Amino acid sequence: MTDELQTFLSYWNNEARKTTELLRTLPTNQYDFRPDPQARSLGELSWHLAEVDAFTTYGVEQGKFEIGMRPPGIERPRSIEALAPGYERIHADAVERICKLTVGDLDRKLRHITGSELSIRELLWNAVLFHMIHHRGQLSILCRLAGATVPSIYGPNREEMAALRAARA
Repeated sequence: MTDELQTFLSYWNNEARKTTELLRTLPTNQYDFRPDPQARSLGELSWHLAEVDAFTTYGVEQGKFEIGMRPPGIERPRSIEALAPGYERIHADAVERICKLTVGDLDRKLRHITGSELSIRELLWNAVLFHMIHHRGQLSILCRLAGATVPSIYGPNREEMAALRAARA
């Protein structure tokens, strides 16, 4: 029988692979592309996906969340080409932190920087996995706006659907 921690790791790693695929499709000349002056750039939003993994798992490992805590190696790469390998490195470090937990740790509560007291279970599923999926959706739109083709994530993208329709015609 698979425990909840193993289930989480399986889903998280699968979603991380999809995130890496998206990062590899970003247009290399659009690092600073942003839809409006207040928004994160393509490069900044891309790296936020790594920050989600790093900061939350680092806080869990440390047993606390404090403003100014910085996981090792979190500096943002300054080129599109460096984002995917950087994300893979950060994700591997984050997985290593979580692999130290036991199922019994999931109910332990920590005070998050937001002031909320959250269980490690809530932090993993909501602050890591669902947060990553949320921002990856935003990045998919930003990637399209910057002129790139987004890979299929949960089903065919529009280019793949057009090819499927054409093949049936």
